[in-house]
Amino acid sequence: MSTVVSVNISKAKGVPKEPVEKVTAIKNYGLFGDAHAFKNSHRQISFLDFDEIMDFKNDLSFGSFAENITVSGLCNETIFLGSIIKIGNTIVKVTQIGKTCHNECNIKKLLGSCIMPKKGIFGVILKGGLIKPNMVIEVINGKDFYNR
Repeated sequence: MSTVVSVNISKAKGVPKEPVEKVTAIKNYGLFGDAHAFKNSHRQISFLDFDEIMDFKNDLSFGSFAENITVSGLCNETIFLGSIIKIGNTIVKVTQIGKTCHNECNIKKLLGSCIMPKKGIFGVILKGGLIKPNMVIEVINGKDFYNR
């Protein structure tokens, strides 16, 4: 079973995100109060598995890689482009796995490296809702979701 470990936002781009008690996901926009929220963007929300963070370096805080949602048990091998991630009422469609870190990436400068290029999961918000720690995450094959 996959769960939300932490929800994280930042007021500026290029910096680690700070954990918050809860966030509101807004359809086709992103997380309320987050600098990366942008209408029609293909990366409105990001996920990173806590185990991947600990494997990289075990003294990092949630949001260190600028991930919005730190999760547990969400294995990259079970996520594909088009997969649906459901957290409570919130529905996210996976649009990208991994990303290119640019040379000026502040996270990479601070930590020496970054795992988001291989392990980050990005998506668009199809249906908004509240997200907070300890919520259960359901992953649905995109085709199965649309054929319900």
